[in-house]
Amino acid sequence: MNSVVHDSQSGFFSSLRSLLRERDPREHCELCGAGLQSDHQHLLDPATRKLMCTCNACVVLFHSHGDTKYKRVPCRLRRLRNFRLTDVQWNELMIPIGMAFFLKNDVEGRVLALYPSPAGATESTSSLTAWDDIVRDNPILDTMEPDVEALLANRLGDAGEERNGEYYLVPIDKCYELVGLIRTNWRGLSGGTEVWQEIRSFFDGLNARAVWESANA
Repeated sequence: MNSVVHDSQSGFFSSLRSLLRERDPREHCELCGAGLQSDHQHLLDPATRKLMCTCNACVVLFHSHGDTKYKRVPCRLRRLRNFRLTDVQWNELMIPIGMAFFLKNDVEGRVLALYPSPAGATESTSSLTAWDDIVRDNPILDTMEPDVEALLANRLGDAGEERNGEYYLVPIDKCYELVGLIRTNWRGLSGGTEVWQEIRSFFDGLNARAVWESANA
């Protein structure tokens, strides 16, 4: 009897060890279940604004435009040279900090302005009446893909080379990466030294990978 129990236990633990060895620690594609690398691509559900982690085989089935259930999030990063945005226009946007991202929401038929905070992405209550003027001064914004691409503005004190800050057209997943970074690293009322170092590192990374384009050519 003891031999039977011992054999049974041995079989159980052998199977358990096998499962542990086979467990894949990577994230998985939310469509087919394949394992993903850390730099995988994303799809967006425009109705919910939810991002989906996706493998290369699945993501090519979708486009970043058109009336589809899921939209492919593009990979291109563009830093905008000579971006025109006055302090008066910025104040009209009612963004309480020197950082925000703007996207065209096809579902609601309007432009959304959101800014990162310790609580997550917070939408501005502004009517965005200044947006049309900003687009007129920076025609490249007309090339922004609805829902999946955003204007990311950083007007903080160390915002780089240009006097009025740094501006990028980025995939929407980069904006939510920044939001997550701030939520994770924020400490106390002012955020703490670490979070500001992480923010600067994030923008340095964008700048290193981005292609420069004129905002008003």
